[in-house]
Amino acid sequence: MSHVADNLRFTNERIRQLSIDAGRAVDEVCLIAVSKTRSLSEVEQAIAAGQTVFGENTVQDALTKISQLAESGHQNIEWHFIGHLQSKKSKQVAEHFQWIHTVDSLKLAQKLSAAMQQHNPNSVLNCLLQVNVSGEMSKSGLSRCETIALLEELQKLNLPNLAWRGLMTIGVQADETETRKAFSDLRELRNECQKQFDLKEFDQLSMGMSNDYDIAIEEGATMVRVGTQLFGQR
Repeated sequence: MSHVADNLRFTNERIRQLSIDAGRAVDEVCLIAVSKTRSLSEVEQAIAAGQTVFGENTVQDALTKISQLAESGHQNIEWHFIGHLQSKKSKQVAEHFQWIHTVDSLKLAQKLSAAMQQHNPNSVLNCLLQVNVSGEMSKSGLSRCETIALLEELQKLNLPNLAWRGLMTIGVQADETETRKAFSDLRELRNECQKQFDLKEFDQLSMGMSNDYDIAIEEGATMVRVGTQLFGQR
């Protein structure tokens, strides 16, 4: 068995135990294997071990893997775009991804909707709004007020083929107290948005990576984005 398979088994068991300890259902948290910059062989090892959900940060790197995997018969992989997206590359995301975690402007939402209508009209792209909970200048994402304002605009518009599913954030690289507060704040904002806009399917929280997904799960994450723990250091 490969080290990727061993790491995947360990991580899935860790997520399961964390969920139980937090009083949550064992199938409530989705593990997204972050395969950015990873080789095709590493991704294939993860697939062979049962992983079907992968996250990519750049369009070009992702498309290479997606096409090669499709050619070798791996058709049923769920792809999540988790990096910053230039609106001019909306077409590629519309064609090849099922989720995008990093919508942070009305312009990008409109571009994605237009691309879906043109290139993938019979499918729905699941969208998360990226929130900069901590307000760190080095991070992308919307503030709390900007998130609510954008959702207000999105509710007024008809943007076909987009489903607004929740929020995403990148954790605070600080002590556990600050990290936990950031995740807790995102959960509270998600709940506020659900209630204010009556969005029943706005139930996802993408938060937590290799170094902090344990705290994220305790604070309500429904998706954790894990790369290093699965594939090792780059």
